[in-house]
Amino acid sequence: MGTQTSIGAAQAAALAGSLRPAVLRLARRLRQMHDESHGLSHTQLGVLGALFRDSPMSIGQLAAWERVQPPSMTRTVTDLANAGLVTRTPGTADRRQAFVTITEAGRTILRADRRRRDAWLAQRLAAINDLDSVEVRQVIKVLEAINR
Repeated sequence: MGTQTSIGAAQAAALAGSLRPAVLRLARRLRQMHDESHGLSHTQLGVLGALFRDSPMSIGQLAAWERVQPPSMTRTVTDLANAGLVTRTPGTADRRQAFVTITEAGRTILRADRRRRDAWLAQRLAAINDLDSVEVRQVIKVLEAINR
């Protein structure tokens, strides 16, 4: 088994300074690659993504996830429900609380949007001609560490 090392504060700061702009550029490009034909905002797609992973969720949970106020999330969920992409179910203990679940139509749109973005990113990765298998494994290890 390999040994694990930690980096010092100066190395971490230098790495963060290099990684942050690269990640921001990548995130910006991936946001630009979303399919606008469905008319959904990035927030609405984010809500569908959260519900895809952890459905059902309350309006409060969704608001915390997207870092918006509950009234804003209520409007977002109302728009998604009107489009048939989510459903609301009243809570059993407190009927004022609504739980939101993604519908199959919502899953379909989210999957298509993810496929489009993944295809764009795969095309960019495939265009990097000088990555060898060791470097690919290193990138995978870095992604695993970031995801932890």
